[in-house]
Amino acid sequence: MDEIVCFSCGASQPEIILPVRRLEVCRQCNSELHVCRMCEFYDTTVANACREPIADEVKDKEHANFCDYFRVKPDAYEPPDKSASDAEQQLNALFGDTPQQAGQDDLDRLNSLFGDDDD
Repeated sequence: MDEIVCFSCGASQPEIILPVRRLEVCRQCNSELHVCRMCEFYDTTVANACREPIADEVKDKEHANFCDYFRVKPDAYEPPDKSASDAEQQLNALFGDTPQQAGQDDLDRLNSLFGDDDD
């Protein structure tokens, strides 16, 4: 069997005994491991994000549950997608407007409108 890694931090879990206990946690980040995100049936492209047709719906995919169909997925870790934050940084660089600057400009305009200039 492939090496089991935590879905949250990617840390190896060699001490895990199968089947995974409901309250098993990652030794590094303390995330619960009997969760939908660690299951072979987890698939965000299908209804309820589960390919097991008769499993009960689980609302919270990152907390321990009582699903009897749980099968650990060894390669459940997916590194965070940096593309969204990178794109936002590129847009801010292009237009020269960071959220902090925009907020300060708005505050300055508000203060000048009501005569609260500290100058």
